[in-house]
Order: sequence, then C-alpha cells, then structure tokens
Amino acid sequence: MRIPLLLGAACLVAALPSSTAPQLLARNDVDLSQCPGYSASNVVVTNSSLTADLKIRGSKCNVYAEDLEELKLVVEHQTNNRLHVKIYDAGLNMYQVQEHVVPRPPNNNAQSQDSAVRFDLREEPFSFKVTRNDNGEVLFDTAKHQLIYESQYIRVRTRLPTTHNLYGLGEHSDAFRFSENYTRTFWNSEAPGIPNDAPLYGSHPVYFDHRGDKGTHGVFLFNANGMDIVVGKDGDDAYLEYNVLGGVMDLYFMAGPEPTAVSKQYAEIVGLSAMYPYWTLGFHQCKYGYWDVNMVAEVVANHSKAGIPLEVMWTDIDYMELRRDFTLDALRFPLHKMRELVNTLHERNQRYVLILDPAIPATLNLSEYQPYARGKELDIFLKQKHDGPDDYLGVQWAGVQAWPDWFHPKAEQWWTREIAEAFNSRTGIDLDGVWVDMNEASNFCPDVECNPAQHAQTAGIPPEPKNAPRRNTGRPIEGFPESFQPEFNTLRVRDAPNNCPRRADFNQMKGTIGRDVLRPKYNITNPNAKFLSDKTIYTSITNCDGTQQYDTHNLYGHMMSQTTYNAMLSRRPSLRPFVLTRSTFAGSGRKAAHWFGDNASTWDHYRTSIRQMLAFVAMHQMPMVGSDICGFNYDANPTMCARWIMLGAFQPFYRNHAADNAINQEFYIWPETTKAAIKAIDLRYRLLDYAYTALWRQTQDGTPMINPLFFLYPNDNKTFGIQSQWFYGDALLISPVYDDDADYINAYLPNDIWYDLFDHSVVDSPGDNVRFEGVQLDEIAVHIRGGTIVPLRAKSGMTTTEVRKQPFEILIAPGRDGKAKGRLYVDDGESLEQNGVTDLEFEWDGSQFTITGEAGLRSETGEEVKIARVVLMGQYKDLGVGTWDAQRNEVIFDGPAELAEGWGIAV
Repeated sequence: MRIPLLLGAACLVAALPSSTAPQLLARNDVDLSQCPGYSASNVVVTNSSLTADLKIRGSKCNVYAEDLEELKLVVEHQTNNRLHVKIYDAGLNMYQVQEHVVPRPPNNNAQSQDSAVRFDLREEPFSFKVTRNDNGEVLFDTAKHQLIYESQYIRVRTRLPTTHNLYGLGEHSDAFRFSENYTRTFWNSEAPGIPNDAPLYGSHPVYFDHRGDKGTHGVFLFNANGMDIVVGKDGDDAYLEYNVLGGVMDLYFMAGPEPTAVSKQYAEIVGLSAMYPYWTLGFHQCKYGYWDVNMVAEVVANHSKAGIPLEVMWTDIDYMELRRDFTLDALRFPLHKMRELVNTLHERNQRYVLILDPAIPATLNLSEYQPYARGKELDIFLKQKHDGPDDYLGVQWAGVQAWPDWFHPKAEQWWTREIAEAFNSRTGIDLDGVWVDMNEASNFCPDVECNPAQHAQTAGIPPEPKNAPRRNTGRPIEGFPESFQPEFNTLRVRDAPNNCPRRADFNQMKGTIGRDVLRPKYNITNPNAKFLSDKTIYTSITNCDGTQQYDTHNLYGHMMSQTTYNAMLSRRPSLRPFVLTRSTFAGSGRKAAHWFGDNASTWDHYRTSIRQMLAFVAMHQMPMVGSDICGFNYDANPTMCARWIMLGAFQPFYRNHAADNAINQEFYIWPETTKAAIKAIDLRYRLLDYAYTALWRQTQDGTPMINPLFFLYPNDNKTFGIQSQWFYGDALLISPVYDDDADYINAYLPNDIWYDLFDHSVVDSPGDNVRFEGVQLDEIAVHIRGGTIVPLRAKSGMTTTEVRKQPFEILIAPGRDGKAKGRLYVDDGESLEQNGVTDLEFEWDGSQFTITGEAGLRSETGEEVKIARVVLMGQYKDLGVGTWDAQRNEVIFDGPAELAEGWGIAV
C-alpha cells in the first residue's frame, strides 16, 4: 500500500534469502533460527488496505507449541496517522480482545497516498516494514527475523536505531527511558513493594519511540495475553522483540510525529479518559488499620484542627465484617454511625470512599450472606470446570472465596444491585466513590495444588480484627455529632440462573485445542510466580463466553473497574462516577483512576512515583493517577514525608495511605509534615482550576495533563532521559528535591525564558542545569514556562467547595517574543451534562490582554466569576497603566472584574 504496493505484486520489495537469518537462541535455550517462517500470497491491494495469505514455508519447528500453517494478514490505513497491521490464524481463530471489553477504533479508510507512513511487504520470506514518508525513517522492520506463530507462542522482532529512546510499556517501576538490555513482562500481578524488573498490576503494551528531529512514533500491541517484550542487542544491531503466549498479533502504528500527537493518537485507539469530579483533585486521606468509625472521624477532625485541608476520607477493609464485601463490622463500624459519619462529611463539603475486592466469600449457608446467594442465583461466578456447576474457589481476604465472571451477561446486573443496596443514600452508606483492589486477580493460594479451605485455615484467614473496639478516649471530636463525643461513645451489639451456553462449547472455542494453559513451554519472565496460575485465578478456568483465563487474565481488573463505573453511574445517573482501581489494561482510563499500588516509605519509591506518573498520564491515557504519599509499606520518616508531600501536590491524584503495620503518617503527626502540607495544599488548591482545565483537555482530545520534558522540547536531547522533573499541564515545570535527605535541587531549564512561581523572578536559560541550595522541607521549585498564562484562585480554602467561591488571579508569563497564551475551563464540577460552562482562552500579544470564549458558568455564590487581579511578569519599566512593582519587575492590574469574553487590558 503506498508506492510499491499500489503497483501490484511485481513491485514488492525483493525477497531476501533465508540463509541471511542470524543463528539466535531464544530464552529457554530453544533454537529459533530453524523455524521456517511464512510466505505471502494472494496479495490484494486497495487505496487504503492490503490483505494477504501467509503459509508456512517448510517443516514446522513447533518450538513452544504447534506451528499454525495458515495465517491471514490485514493492513489498514485507518487514518492518515494510524496504520493497523493484523496477523491472525485462519483456523483456530485465536482469542482477540473483544469489542465490549475495549472498543475498537473506527477504520476511516484513509488513502494510502495521504498517509504519514507506508507499509512495505516482502513476500518470500514474509516480512514487513513501516516507514515514515516525509523523511524515510524506518519505524518498524521485521526483515532480519522470521515470524514464528504458534498456538501458544508468537515471536515478532523489529530493528531499532543503535541509540534509541523508548518509553511506556507499563506498568513497571523501572527507569522511564528503557535501557539497552531490558525485558518487560506483562502479567498482572499483586506486587508488594512494587519491585523493579517485574510485572506489576497493569498491562499497557504500547511504546513510544522518540527520535528527536526525526519524529516520534508509537506502537501498540492490542493483545491481552501474557508476554515478554525485550529491548536488546544482537551484536551491533538493536532490536525490540515480542514474545507472546497466544492471541492475535494486532499492531497499531501511530505516526506522531510529535510526542503529544502520539498520545492523542493512542487515545483515539483505546479511548479518551473519563472526566472526573472537581473534588477528586483535592487531598485524600486513608490508612489500613483505622480501628473503628470514631477513629475515622477523629482523623478528619484532626486535619481541621491542624489547619490542613482534607477533601476526601477513605476507609480500607477494616470497615467490613471479617473482610467481606458489602458488610459492616457492627461493633466497630455500625451502620447508624457510618451514616452519621458520611452525613457529617457531606455537611462539611467533604467526601467519603470505601474499598471493595472482587472475591466474594463462598459461605455454605447462603442465607448468612446475600451477595453470594444472589450471585449463585444468577450463576455469575467462575466455575471449577467448564462443564460443571461448582464455583471455582480460592483464598482472599475473607477466606475461601469465589470470583465473579465479568464475561457473564448478568455479572454487571448483580454487581450493580449489590452496590446500590449497600451504598443506598437513604438506607446505606452514601459514599462518593469506590476503590477496587486485589483485582489482578490476587489469590492467596500459592499454586494449583492449593486446597483453599485448608490454606485459609492454616493461614488464619480471615483473622479476627487486631484491636477491640476502642474505649472512650475522652477526647471530643470537633465538628461531629453527639454520638461521636465521649459521653455518647457507647457500642451497640449486633443482632444475633443464567446460562452460559458457550462455556459448554469449550472444546470448540478459541485456541483451546491441545494447549497447556497451566504450564506453557514458553515461560514468561515473572519473578513473582513460577507458573502462570500461581497466586491468581487458575489459567485453566473458562469464562462464560468460552474463553479462558489464560487469554483474559490481564483483563480481569479492567473489567471489574469498568463494571464498577457502570454500577456507580446507575446509582447516581447524573453525576460523574469516581472509581479507583489497582489493576489496569489499555483503555482502563476510560472509566477508572489508578494508584501505583503498595509502594514503600523509601526515597527510591519517592522517585519512582515520578516516572510512573509520566508513563501513565502521557503514554497510557490514565490522567488521574498518583502514588501513596509518604509510602504505604514500612514506617515513614518526617523528612522524606515532607518532601513527598511537596512532590505529590503536583501529581493528579493526591492521597496519603499507609499499611496496618506501619506507623501513622497523617500529615498532622509531625511539625515538619504539618508545615509542608499546609503550604503544599494551599498552592495545589489555588491551582485546582489550572489542573482541572488540563484534565478536561485530556478527556477531550488526549493532550496529556502531565508532560515529560521532551514532550514540550522534543529536539532537546538533554530532555530525553529526564525522569526527575515534569510539566504540570503545559505551563508549570516542577523540579522537586530528588536525592536522599538533600537540601538542594538540580533542575534542568530548557532553552527558554522561565518565571519562578513564588517570587516571579526571571531566568533566561540557554538550556542548562540550575542548582538551588538551601531548599527547606516545605519548598519545591516551580517555574512558569515563558509564553504561557496561568489562571489560579486568589485564595485557597479548606475544601474545594470553598476554593470555587474565590476569584481568579491571572499570571501572564511572556515568552521571548513578548507573547503568551492560556486557557481556563470551569464547570459545575460533577455533572455529566453541563447546563453552562466557562471555557475561555487568554492571550497577551505584547501590548493587549484579551479574553475570548464562553463564560456561561456562575460562581458557587451565584455571581459571575470574577478576576481579582492580573499580573504581567517580566516588566522592567512602568507601562503607565496598572501598578508597577519595580522590585518584582511586574505590573499588577487589580480587579474585581468579570471573567468573561471581551474583557481585556490594553497597554
């Protein structure tokens, strides 16, 4: 397709003799060089597509499974910047990620002659090449290594530039830019301590290849099977190699050519992010180990007493009766007190979030636990055998448990009912968001030999609560009802099918014949587990649609979070749901936020949180992400925690969370963290609308709200490996203290003009590192990029509701050309359908400040949104208008003035 293919098969790229294939050994010491590869025939070319038949060229090598003799190739120019290349089997019809799990992008049938890239096919032996048209840069080339396509193993290798800049391939805790010898394994796993060089909670098999002034492109493999993606060297030849346990070789090429363009093109494939409520950008507090509802209330009150804003209070599994979903510990978290807690939080304009796990206790007496009984009635749990009635059982927090089958047509109906009943605003806990955990899915059974009942009994799962209900502390809890106060702190004792027709057709289903799905011969690189089924749902289990967990394991958490979003939407149809998930897949951002799992209270994980954020927001289209501030595992120390508070204030999701065996690390615990929190949250809240605007923009067109430095300076090779700084939006460069216990910052300021956010001082940088000494624990370097305009609230507040009542301050940071632009989007903060929004663009042309756009939203008080002041920075003389501050070199225009289209200032 593109020049050679438009002329037909006679002009195809010349074949290379098979003898040129290098003699390579795969992992597991199996010789792959003898595999025959494929020949292409019956090539059909149109103006926007190509199809061909692929047939094995010789004797099967059956290196890890049965070679497939006949394959199909389909190539589509779906848009001018997106090329789709799909190789699949013509016989077994191997599993492909289904439309209802992750919707497919439309094929717009772009004309190949208008495309940014071309596809070149070699017929004998089959290989292909993708090349950028404007500069001839080869983006993907499989010529040197034959395709291997078996029922349980697919190998595709492409050449890379000798020096390369590769990013993405989440979820991992490794370097942001990959090293030359690197293996990324995709097998969603519970990962305590988020270890390096290991699979973590999510699978996002997309990489960005940045080549400076030659452009940036992305490659996405739309495949949910377990896999290794290897970045390596063979002599002087660099390569990237896919080693996949099955499914379809389904590749999407995104042509860019700018890094941001690749992000936007990826969003077109997997879907744009959900827009989140305004309050989700506030500060969140949680700890595993809050003993009872009174302790939760006291933590809320302590934040207020310390002057630390708290927007959202969370409760971990402590609230459940013996860790069972949809229950309450009636001694420690009685329903009437929980309802009072939530009502009080709502009266204070605060929010509440609770946790749910996927596994459901499989009790023998169904009358004791209705969620399981109702699930049994609908037959929505995974089965031990594809043709049997018994639920598949394992062990999770509550002991012996069953797992919902999210492929079941009635699973969502069941889950929606349980959420609606437990969290009913009139009779239950009127929570504001749901946190889904353990959904990789984690199974405490170590392997397939496990006896769940025996393992649960031996391990003491579930344990009784560690702490008895607290006695009266004698401390009043300010701002809460009388029942939370000392004289009322008494305890109340609690009062003593749908069919899956395709599951039965298992032997006729996709890719199932003759496969060893428990222990395939190709063993992916997973230090967390020896075999695929270890510590998770067994890969032999069949889903309702006839597929197996072998193929769909990496989708389990994704499907749970998407189902939870739909359930929350059903519960409150007019409001944006908020769902936080641990396990993710490509496209999870369409309905879910993500935190980076069970990190540790270490400087290493403080730094890790930056590079994880960069990948997820800029490359995986999941903008609402963040780490557990101050770390989850182990005991935090005040110095590190204070630094993390400052760093975390510039991540999208901002939550303090600690383990039950870690000391308390609430920000009010230490003087250092109290001081840092007050300053950090004050600044974060003043910038909420700036961040909200960036978030909204990402939900509209995929433009990242968090940017690596090379996204904005793609030709500056000094930015390519930076993982210690980032852009918050497109205007604010964040440079935290990076080294252990340091009091300095080494910040790289690209070749541009920069303004310090705090004192408005100007740095005209040629592209150098700048060292800031004597950085206090409540300080962080924030610079405004020249040429931008930053809207922020004139004052902060204790809640986001209070912040939204404040007028705006507009900071104009002229570029070297004397000009600047910015944007502000404000809506009601939570409705799915908006009656009126403010969507304004700001421009300073060097002599005039103007506002254009829509101003249809009123403030929380019902008045027009106001401007308190406009600050024009970098002014070294009196302009004759406004007030010139000669010490700070800026001109201030004081309001109030209406924030609306047509308002402006002329100099």
